[in-house]
Amino acid sequence: MSPTKSFLSLYRPLREPGVLRQDILASLVVFLVAVPLCVGVAVASGVPAELGLVTGIVGGLVVGFLPGSALQVSGPAAGLTVLVFEAVQEFGLGMLGAIVLLTGVLQITLGLLRCGRWFRAISVSVVQGMLAGIGLVLILGQLYTMAEVAQPRSGIDKIAGLPGLVSDILGSTTSLTAAAVGLGTIAVLVLWPKVPAAAKLVPAPLAAVALATAAVAGLSLDVATVTVRGLVDAVQPPGLGDLADLGSVAVLGTVLAFTLIASAESLFSAAAVDRMHDGPRTQYDKELVAQGVGNTVCGVLGALPMTAVIVRSSANVQAGARTPLSRILHGAWLLLFAVLLPAALGIIPLAALAGVLVHAGFKLIPVKEIVPLARAHRGEAIVLATTAIAILVTNMFEGVVLGLVLAVVKSAWDTSHVQVDQRELPDGRLIVTLTGNATFLRLPRILETLEAMPKDRPIELDLTVVRHLDHACRTTLENWALRHNDSGTEAVRMRMRPADADADADVDAEASALTGERACGSDPGHEHKPAEARARS
Repeated sequence: MSPTKSFLSLYRPLREPGVLRQDILASLVVFLVAVPLCVGVAVASGVPAELGLVTGIVGGLVVGFLPGSALQVSGPAAGLTVLVFEAVQEFGLGMLGAIVLLTGVLQITLGLLRCGRWFRAISVSVVQGMLAGIGLVLILGQLYTMAEVAQPRSGIDKIAGLPGLVSDILGSTTSLTAAAVGLGTIAVLVLWPKVPAAAKLVPAPLAAVALATAAVAGLSLDVATVTVRGLVDAVQPPGLGDLADLGSVAVLGTVLAFTLIASAESLFSAAAVDRMHDGPRTQYDKELVAQGVGNTVCGVLGALPMTAVIVRSSANVQAGARTPLSRILHGAWLLLFAVLLPAALGIIPLAALAGVLVHAGFKLIPVKEIVPLARAHRGEAIVLATTAIAILVTNMFEGVVLGLVLAVVKSAWDTSHVQVDQRELPDGRLIVTLTGNATFLRLPRILETLEAMPKDRPIELDLTVVRHLDHACRTTLENWALRHNDSGTEAVRMRMRPADADADADVDAEASALTGERACGSDPGHEHKPAEARARS
């Protein structure tokens, strides 16, 4: 089937009775979920609220038309809020568009090179740790916003400032009022799943923000609201100077962080959405290209970066969507809202949006999974916790890189299990056998055992059953064999698999030059008869 026919086949269910109506209803549900989240993410990122809507519109009207995943929805994500805020603070709002533009181009390139599948190889613990770290930073930052108090820049300062925040709330009527609005919003979000089924037709984020807005207006509370600039005024494409600054090391590091996190979050979201429905599966390389196209357009418009977002995607599936039409229409509803009702944004309390994001931050932390993970896989739990804490105390990019490095080291450590056994033959010879994977990571343990052996006894080091022996470990063992036994004692013999002995003839020759003889042959006094390499000290 050609790519065009394969893509058009996604819309084939629209021929079935009732599917078109169901997709339209699903698009309205996703739209109602998206409005408060798009605005909230934008405000928390330090950019005009309208830019969040622009990214949501592009996610629907551009990415929605592209092949990849049929039902997942793209838009501004809470997971990138911290990184976007840091980028805007460091480089300025004008530079954000250039960064997002280059991120999109890089995603398209990776998708065309068929690298989409490799993002699935990222350790789940690193991804969970990344999301948990983002959640912690998001919660700490939005607690200050919820009380209308300026938040510190670093994660450590945010933690250290919590006692002062409580003091400010209790000592200021304005902060106390705003905090009450935010806490009320969180309470609605937590309790909404328990309301009657009829009320659940309204998405929880929309209900929470609407109730908070109504309470503020009805009680004439003095709290800060969203600043409205207008859709046209908010869109600021990057200039030539911004594009020229993309070559700096700091900017390129931010671009790499955007690319890694946005791509990983989108593709992990796609895997999760695929488990929610029985429709067509995600084509990961095409989905990565689609996300890249969306981010390229967002960059040209100077908007927020986008990812596939699990909250809106799950709402889309649960509302009964069957085709990509639902996510396309949700973008159209966002566009109509931004054009026809921009003033509606101006009455939304900032504390209510902060409450929505605090709740979203808690949902990013895998609280229910941490304890079982620690019991079953302690190393994975350490990777998760280290990544989260590193993001909190440093920044997003350094935290994720540290998590990836730690995951690789852990994997190497787990696969390099080695066991050192020894036994004594009737003639007094000691046989030391290594089994498993002998790598440089296990050298301290191996050498500790070998160096404790007597130096006045015949010793044979049996490496015939080792599954893997790396170069560092082989060289170290050969040096140990050359120097371990006392002068006048029979030299340590090393037994290797025939293939290894043949492949390392040059190593054996070097050992022979050191000892004055080639120590290869069979040992008639032993039950095994592979090629041997003997080194005399």
